[in-house]
Amino acid sequence: MKLLQPGMELKRWALLVFVGIVLTSLGFAYLLVHIYRVQPLPEAAATVTLQFIERPVRGVLFILLGVGALLLGVVKLNQSFLTAYVRRSQGNVLQSIYNYRSRQRGPKVVVIGGGTGLSIALRGLKEHTSNLTAIVTVADDGGSSGRLRRDLGVLPPGDFRNCLVALADVEPLMENLFQYRFNHGSELDGHSFGNLFIVAMSEVTGSFERALQESSRVLAVRGQVFPSTLANLTLCAEMDDSATVHGESKITESGRRIRRVYLQPDSPDAFPEAVKAIEEAELLVVGPGSLYTSVLPNLLVTGICEAILRSPAMKVYVCNVATEPGETDGYSIDDHVEALRRHLPDRENPFHYVVANSQLGYPLPSSGKVQPVVPDEYRNGHASPNVVLADVVDEANAVRHDSAKLAHTLMALHDKGVPQWEKSPVAAGVA
Repeated sequence: MKLLQPGMELKRWALLVFVGIVLTSLGFAYLLVHIYRVQPLPEAAATVTLQFIERPVRGVLFILLGVGALLLGVVKLNQSFLTAYVRRSQGNVLQSIYNYRSRQRGPKVVVIGGGTGLSIALRGLKEHTSNLTAIVTVADDGGSSGRLRRDLGVLPPGDFRNCLVALADVEPLMENLFQYRFNHGSELDGHSFGNLFIVAMSEVTGSFERALQESSRVLAVRGQVFPSTLANLTLCAEMDDSATVHGESKITESGRRIRRVYLQPDSPDAFPEAVKAIEEAELLVVGPGSLYTSVLPNLLVTGICEAILRSPAMKVYVCNVATEPGETDGYSIDDHVEALRRHLPDRENPFHYVVANSQLGYPLPSSGKVQPVVPDEYRNGHASPNVVLADVVDEANAVRHDSAKLAHTLMALHDKGVPQWEKSPVAAGVA
């Protein structure tokens, strides 16, 4: 049995409704003609039925009046039904429908990372496309997520909660509820409601991945959220002095410069749906986020990096707008790219573009000083052709990205298509 696509099925039922209206109209027409011919009618009936006008003209007039009444009725009826489902902040019903259809036709975008940077990127991108997938690291072992992971043996829910909230299409009260953190001197102190909700949902549904699906339904999420792997990972780091640190939360606390990071176990299998999303993507975005503790743990999962390398999608790496103490102190764009290259198979750089902040400087949290975002050679046009300088900084918080600005930059790059590099490299730009 051949299944119809949703669009074809909708057209089929619309055609059936039209045929029904035509048949009903013909039936009424036959009845009226019969009554007109066999029943004596008062003289006023001739005026009401426009008997003084020729019959073909009369027919056209009644058809126009009927079509006008039908269209007006359908529009008003739809508005009456849909207004209850459209938030006031989204404007009128027709604009909301247009925006919805535009997002449904948007490109397939996959964003890989973790932490606050990932949720910021998703919040902006969901306004451009609903075909959005977040692939989230599972290496977090600090805070509420770490406690739940150790006590209950679940994947750390914190980054997943932030992604679900960022992609949600719900009232602000529901968002505030999921982000609410207990602080009343009890055993719940430090836990957020959203983390507990996801853990409880995993117990009810029987698996963490099913919990994400059901939570997405509750929050009316635009897109989908996947873990990079279901394995219970420990993120480890080898420092420049050859010391080894175990645990994501302890890496940045060590105070040493990171040489490389790796996973234990060292070859975890990727979540199949995450690999499939990467292979089908039209735009792949890695970052923003903590380079060593949020971004790279995903790329080290067996199957994720391989899928990225073979994917025909446009691939973009987004640099953080500020250095991170204990992780990327003093890093330039080249340092970010080199760190990625060191951890990828054959030291291959798969990215078509690297997006960096174009503002004059940003505060260094560790020193409070202002440091240029990029070296002067990037500003003077002597950089690799894949470096894109754009204003992506949140004006209210200079160490974070602005979700709308970043999304605009990424979608503009997607619209440009996969680049064909020119012989003389120049720094790329996005208007």
